[in-house]
Amino acid sequence: MKKVPVLQRLSGKQKASLMIIFLMPLFLLEIIAYFSFPVETKSDKKVNIEIPRGAALTQIADQLYEKKLIADPEVFVLWAKYLGYEKKMRAGSFSIPQGMNDYQVVTFLTTVKENTVAITLLEGWDLTQIAKAFESKLNIPKEEFLLLCFDRTFIKALGLNVNNLEGYLLPDTYHFAKGESAEDIVKFLVRQTVKIFESDSVAVKMANIKLNRHEVLTLASIVEGEALIDYERPIIASLYHNRLKKRMRLQADPTIQYIVEGPPRRLLNRDLEIDSPYNTYLYSGLPPGPINNPGKKSILATIFPAETNYLYMVAKGNGRHTFTKNLRAHINAKKEFDKVRRRVARERRLKGN
Repeated sequence: MKKVPVLQRLSGKQKASLMIIFLMPLFLLEIIAYFSFPVETKSDKKVNIEIPRGAALTQIADQLYEKKLIADPEVFVLWAKYLGYEKKMRAGSFSIPQGMNDYQVVTFLTTVKENTVAITLLEGWDLTQIAKAFESKLNIPKEEFLLLCFDRTFIKALGLNVNNLEGYLLPDTYHFAKGESAEDIVKFLVRQTVKIFESDSVAVKMANIKLNRHEVLTLASIVEGEALIDYERPIIASLYHNRLKKRMRLQADPTIQYIVEGPPRRLLNRDLEIDSPYNTYLYSGLPPGPINNPGKKSILATIFPAETNYLYMVAKGNGRHTFTKNLRAHINAKKEFDKVRRRVARERRLKGN
């Protein structure tokens, strides 16, 4: 007797059931694939987008559609609202992989990290130089940034009782998200400076040297203006501490550079006669506030100075200084440096420079 094939022996309902059984895994795989990130998200095929602050969901959808990252703006909006992600869409700069469907783009945007920009603030920069860096890197208007740094109400809200934030924006290399506000950036930078003063060892030492936070930052800014080599920072700090103890004028050249208009230059005798509270050749004690934004090394060197008897120093012309304990030795050191200066000038003339 001839065998009838199995499929021919099955009824229509049985065949349909069998078809469903075989297709169900494939259907489930398709569903899983739709709601999962595809392999392409790990590729280098990404598109950068900028989502402005306050952008509506429809505006975000339109921008994604223009960049060919989604197939249908309306579907994107529906998914975002259905999932409750409408308010989770963040402003900023993002890199979105190509090849995702509308649902995947919605979920990706709520979890992806913002693109950041590295900004290096150099030790000894003043507020204007820092403001220019943020204008260049993050398109924050320099005037807006500086306005915050001189806004007494804003400064008071930060817990500071100072006229401006010179000295309070800690230099370092940072990573900020595009679209970050000037206010948030300034708050962050001030916080980095304030954190230095929070340890118990710092508090104990500050009581010992009898300087408050503002005075430490002021002296540290002078140290920053003098030091080019790290190991000299505690020595330079100790020299100025010694002068303060003896009630000698600091006679710090960086404070004169601060009040002289234009870029740094060789100081003249008439510069030392400028009547300003920042002129440490005319007035005793510390100037009213920092003359720049000192780095952490200069701040800690000021809090933990070396133990020396130095009262004078003269540049050697190579970034280092000659430190002396009395005026006679200081004058001799100056004479030696003048010889170096004349020799360098002579060599330049011979070279035609």
